[in-house]
Amino acid sequence: MTPQARTRLRRWLLIVGRLALGALFLFAAYGKLRPVDSAPFTLASLKITPNSLDVSMMMFAMQIDSYQMLPSWGVMVLSHTLPWLELAIGLFLVSGLLLRWVSLLTTLLLAVFFSVLLHSYFAGLQINCGCFGPGTEALNGSRLLLEVLFLALALAVTIGAFLDARFRRIARAAVPSAAPAD
Repeated sequence: MTPQARTRLRRWLLIVGRLALGALFLFAAYGKLRPVDSAPFTLASLKITPNSLDVSMMMFAMQIDSYQMLPSWGVMVLSHTLPWLELAIGLFLVSGLLLRWVSLLTTLLLAVFFSVLLHSYFAGLQINCGCFGPGTEALNGSRLLLEVLFLALALAVTIGAFLDARFRRIARAAVPSAAPAD
């Protein structure tokens, strides 16, 4: 494989990875912010009002509280900030803006979440993970495996983003600047 083909492949894999991860985070934010009574992916699920947002945030707060790890004020802060953070991360990943830093934040966020899931799983809590809003996402071994895959994808995108930036920097330095003609 030629160096140019390798570079193209690396960049395409990075694009596919960041788009998949961005879609995952956008879907997670959508699941937490959409009105609780609406069917997913309908016009009604896109009509977010202050009342429906309050209900959604309270439902998400109940799921966070089921982990039994935070005081009530921490549950409320997390339930009101995490969906918006996920939305921002998803938008940044899809757009490719600040990719190195957003992918690093994504990896750290998923690593913390995975450790929380692992702790809850081994504590024997029979809860829903709350990853994509209210629903039947039971915390079990298959959920943990899926989260490991998400974490691996985030790590791959982070490594790819940092390597891509490094390779671009090296390539720019290797191209001699045009010297002025005498």
